[in-house]
Order: sequence, then C-alpha cells, then structure tokens
Amino acid sequence: MIEKILTVRNRAGIHARPAALIAQTANKFSSEISLEKDASTVNAKSIMGVITMAAGYNTTLTLKADGPDEREASDAIFNLFESKFEEE
Repeated sequence: MIEKILTVRNRAGIHARPAALIAQTANKFSSEISLEKDASTVNAKSIMGVITMAAGYNTTLTLKADGPDEREASDAIFNLFESKFEEE
C-alpha cells in the first residue's frame, strides 16, 4: 500500500471538473484507490464520492493506493494535484 499527502492547490478546490479528472485517472488502474479527508474516506474512482468531500483550496487529503499498479496510480493522481488540474 502506498500513501501520499496531497494538497488542493487550485483556487476553486475540487469541483465537478477536477473530480471527474480524478475519477477518470483512478479508473485507469486496477488498484483500490481512496482519498481521505478528516474522518471520511471515499473511493477515488467515484466522481460523486470525490465531490462530496468538499475539498477547498489548501485542503490536505491522504491518497491511499493498494494493488498491482499502486505506484503508477498514486503518481498519476499526485501529478493531477501538482498541476492544479490544469486550471491555472
């Protein structure tokens, strides 16, 4: 299992478009991928789950990936956050 700390860097936070990008990226991998905020955990492959986290600007999330392609999956999602979801 791989864990990474992610920070929401785009000013608008995780709204519909970033949530869709996260879910689309996560669904490319067979590993189980989740995002945690405070006490809640959501499946990163679910657009609605990601949106319901209500992660605004500068929110810190924990990414967990577990499976055969966990490293590639965690790197791909980490890169989405680092690129600010290509919004800025």
